[in-house]
Amino acid sequence: MGALDALNPLKVAKRRSSNNYSALPFHESSRGRESIDSEKQNIVDHDYELSSDDYDSSLPVSPITSSSRDTSGSYDSTQPMIKRRTILRTRQRCFAYRVPQKIIRYLCFLIMLGVLAFIGFLISMSIIESRKLQEMGDRRPDGAKQWESFPFSDRYYGGIKTLVSLAKNKPEYPRDPEDETELLNITEVMTSKLGIPSSKPYNPYPDYNSSAYLQEYVPVKECFLDAKTNARIPPLRYYEGRPAGFADHIMGSYEIMGLPDDICFDRYGRLGPYGHGYSLRKGGLASGMHGDMDGMDQVWSEVPQYDFTNVDWAAAQERCSSSNAKRFRSGTGGVTKNRKRAEIAANEIAPATTTTSADPTFATVTPPHGIGAKLVHRTAVVIRTWDEFIYREEDTLWLRGLITELSLGSGGEYDIHLLVQVKDESIPVFADEETYEKHLKERVPAEFQGIATLWSETQMVMLYNGMEETNFRNLPIHGVYRGLIQALQWFAQKHPEYDFFWQWEMDVRYTGHWYDLFQKMDTWTKAQPRKFLWERNSRFYIPAVHGSWEDFSHMVRVQTESGTDSPGNIWSGLNEDGQSVGNGPKGDKPIWGPERPQHAEDWFETENDPVPPRLFKDDKYEWGVGEDADLITLNPLFDPDYTTWLLAEDVTGYNRTNGLPPRRASIVTASRLSRRLLNTMHRETAIKKHHAFPEMWPAQAALNHGYKAVYAPHPMFVDRVWPLPYLGATMNSGRNGATGASRMGIFGEREHNLLGMTWYYNSGFAGNLWRRWMGLKVDELGGEKLEVGEGSEGRMCIPPVLLHPIKGVELPVEEVRVDKGGGDEMGPGA
Repeated sequence: MGALDALNPLKVAKRRSSNNYSALPFHESSRGRESIDSEKQNIVDHDYELSSDDYDSSLPVSPITSSSRDTSGSYDSTQPMIKRRTILRTRQRCFAYRVPQKIIRYLCFLIMLGVLAFIGFLISMSIIESRKLQEMGDRRPDGAKQWESFPFSDRYYGGIKTLVSLAKNKPEYPRDPEDETELLNITEVMTSKLGIPSSKPYNPYPDYNSSAYLQEYVPVKECFLDAKTNARIPPLRYYEGRPAGFADHIMGSYEIMGLPDDICFDRYGRLGPYGHGYSLRKGGLASGMHGDMDGMDQVWSEVPQYDFTNVDWAAAQERCSSSNAKRFRSGTGGVTKNRKRAEIAANEIAPATTTTSADPTFATVTPPHGIGAKLVHRTAVVIRTWDEFIYREEDTLWLRGLITELSLGSGGEYDIHLLVQVKDESIPVFADEETYEKHLKERVPAEFQGIATLWSETQMVMLYNGMEETNFRNLPIHGVYRGLIQALQWFAQKHPEYDFFWQWEMDVRYTGHWYDLFQKMDTWTKAQPRKFLWERNSRFYIPAVHGSWEDFSHMVRVQTESGTDSPGNIWSGLNEDGQSVGNGPKGDKPIWGPERPQHAEDWFETENDPVPPRLFKDDKYEWGVGEDADLITLNPLFDPDYTTWLLAEDVTGYNRTNGLPPRRASIVTASRLSRRLLNTMHRETAIKKHHAFPEMWPAQAALNHGYKAVYAPHPMFVDRVWPLPYLGATMNSGRNGATGASRMGIFGEREHNLLGMTWYYNSGFAGNLWRRWMGLKVDELGGEKLEVGEGSEGRMCIPPVLLHPIKGVELPVEEVRVDKGGGDEMGPGA
């Protein structure tokens, strides 16, 4: 045991006395240390190393790292062996700490959870994206639109100092690609003029006193705004020509509509007669007292400025129509009072045999002997608004112009009405006459109160109760969004004195004369034959692409009968590479007469519907000529089937077993409806519980009953320079060259292409053009400095054009100060 004890490393390592340590042979002692510190030696060698900065090459090598075979003679007697070993042991303790196994396990567990969570996140995102791709189908993701890359047309904003005749003008757009002639030099045009040209009065009315008119019509008595003074309002004034380089219209036509395209209007000639450009003290609105005002005094050169302080438009309209009652086919003059107690109650349904304007025998008044026997229609322009609407100076100007030009100037052919929605249903306006009057006076300016009629959604629920509530897009069917047309149907029942009703909006503007526009649309639509009418209605007319109207009509006939070849047309006979496959393109069956719903149970009072007088192939474009249109729209009447239009299926009360009934739609509700059409819609909604979205219901009713509907191609401008072939293919991109009946149609997901037009429900160009024309800044462009600065062209002048939408225009108005005497004292321009 003694020998074994001598070899025990633990006992060797333990120092008992200096004698024992000195007596042990050195090579045995070294070997014992090697055995004792083998583990620690590895730790020192591998886990810790001296940096080059800490290492001293003059120091001898530590015995710990030496070979066990070294003898005692290999060591210097002065080497601090114990001190060196002490230092190494201290560093060994600092870096030899091990993390507890428990913590390691927790860290591994957390890392594993993180990896699993990341994998789950990737899987969920993959599923979500797959669903999005399924929902999107063939649609492209939102991004930059192609039309946004086209350059802007700048010459819309030219001034009256650069006016040139239409014949001499070289429009900036559209231009023939082969036309290499340069545009007019604006500087040369300005320097060639001695000053601003003179404006001229504009009179679109017939010569009511001429023998030619009197031989055909009943005489017209002139209407005045004030019965006591026989005061007149100054006429509109225009300039000949248009600013140099001004672009031509891109869709619609001045020529076929008979509208003037060789003149232009500035803001004073157009709105000056109604209070724009003179102070409140003189009866104006104190607007327009900024910017270029040279030559604006010509507006009042023949007729002085009118004081609109106490004007009553309802009384003026009633006097006008009453004095001319013998002119009208209805045999009545005056305006039915717009109060809750009307001749026809809100819940009363008109009889099916109501005489309509379409009946040529509807003349009930015998004209005086010896004069013309032809009588004229009466038309109501019903403007939709609401009781929270803020009437700004700009709104007042255009309302005054609408009443003056359409009603007073025409001898009572038109009356203007405001159809005001009561937003707060808790106000009992229909339960008490006093509450009705009080609410009306609080919410409508004094001058327009007499032409306003209040209505509410609850009122429509009571009138058209029992309809199926589909909650389409989570909106009620009687609400203002889905049931707007119901209010007009009810209004028509209250006013039997009118033959036609224009459904109008507060955000529509026209830079020309209102009577000229409405009469030209009436005349043109009346002359349209019914053959291929619905097919022409479904397309934009683009003169620069289609040529003349005759060429366009011929193209429509060919496209309808033979179809079109286009890879984007699912009815085409081409594959994605444009190669012919199958049986080729398929044409469409032309609409000829009523297009009934699929189920006979959905037919309603069809016995009086118009039917074609002959077969389609035998008609020589005769049927419909001279017939008043039951529906006039300002955008194409497209087929909503297969389109991406969100409201295409908002149809109520029909049997859907075999699909939805035949229907058409026209975006923007501004349109003219006949009494016959409105009466049919009213009865069908009240009795049959049929209804559709407001932009679809009038066109659908006209289609189902065979009534005449016409899209009036009024002139439209575009803000950018589109390539003409691309423009034509984009606008008429539906089935067989139309605008609808296809996912590729313009109305729906691709309607963004219409944002740069002057007429659409969300057009951006319309509002910008109107504001710049009014002398306001838009995106830091335009305004007073541009009109009167050095080298400026003066204020803008643009030809007659319909603009929509125009919202919230704030005109600068001169401040009103109260002097010591209590009178109003104006600032500059008073």
